[in-house]
Amino acid sequence: MKKGKVLVAMSGGVDSSVALLKILELGYKAVGVTMKLWEYDDVGGNILSDTNCCSIESVTKAKMVCDQMGIPHYTLDFTDIFKKDVVNNFIEEYLSGRTPNPCVRCNSHLKWDALLEQAKKLNADYISTGHYARIELVNGEYFLKKGVDPKKDQSYVLWGISENTLEKTIFPLGGLTKSEVRAIAKKHNLESANTPESQDICFVPDNNYSRFLNDTIPKEMKNIQGGDIIENEKVVGTHSGYTNYTIGQRKGLGLSNPEPRYVRKINSTENTIEVGKKDSLFSNLCKVTEVNWLVNHPELPRNAEVHIRYNSPGAEAEISGSLTEVLVTFAEPQLAITPGQSAVFYDGDIVLGGGVIV
Repeated sequence: MKKGKVLVAMSGGVDSSVALLKILELGYKAVGVTMKLWEYDDVGGNILSDTNCCSIESVTKAKMVCDQMGIPHYTLDFTDIFKKDVVNNFIEEYLSGRTPNPCVRCNSHLKWDALLEQAKKLNADYISTGHYARIELVNGEYFLKKGVDPKKDQSYVLWGISENTLEKTIFPLGGLTKSEVRAIAKKHNLESANTPESQDICFVPDNNYSRFLNDTIPKEMKNIQGGDIIENEKVVGTHSGYTNYTIGQRKGLGLSNPEPRYVRKINSTENTIEVGKKDSLFSNLCKVTEVNWLVNHPELPRNAEVHIRYNSPGAEAEISGSLTEVLVTFAEPQLAITPGQSAVFYDGDIVLGGGVIV
């Protein structure tokens, strides 16, 4: 890979800061870009600090790190497209009774395309982020691989990026652990060295999805009334609104049973929540649509390790069907397969592709 200019996505956190440092150490020229995705004053919730992604403090830290390293920094406004492609989809999925993963959609439908477009405008050859993943070139083909730190591997949320963007993407942190990244930041006295980890969805920084939905779409949420909780086709209780529940949820059902009950199905059309004992949540099948492949000419059916949620162990399965819609058949039944979440296919450390569970 020839040395050239790299556009580095800067969130103001420690990961993107060290990614920038590593890009410069590798001999590339660099320019830092912070993508403003939402208006911090508009997200609502009881936020006690201004350290979340897209906050004024985070943007300032990104700029200070770039100044420290002597490179230019730009803040670009993507609030309109982020709301259209990510936030609105998040809302629509919850209204449909599904549990979306907006980070996957943000990477797939916004970040990579937007970053590559900005790279062209700034005459940059590559883009780089602080994701814990790797890209390797083998026999002329680029592969997306897991990061070496199993606790931080983020390849799961990257299945939706286009295969042809891999050769233009650099992940400098893929071979490092989180503790190593923190140590590097402290060693170089980076402004973001002690920035706390952000675990929540960026536009719901208080992690209160119900509050966010009620604030954002009050009319629609007002129309979602309580309904029946059903077990074995019998009404066993009432729920407060189907958007307040997710597959596998146990607490907050208001049911009294010797053995706990769990949410096993959400029916937005009928306004019902179906519950059952834990063993009723296991299934060995799931349908996956919007499939994106990151390897050339995948042949189906084929076996793979399939992950059905972020940071969960994978399970052996057979993938069959077409290239855009597949049926995943697990060797062993899996717990709480959740519509709206991603199913990501692996061959060892290599990401084959993924899609959305329906």
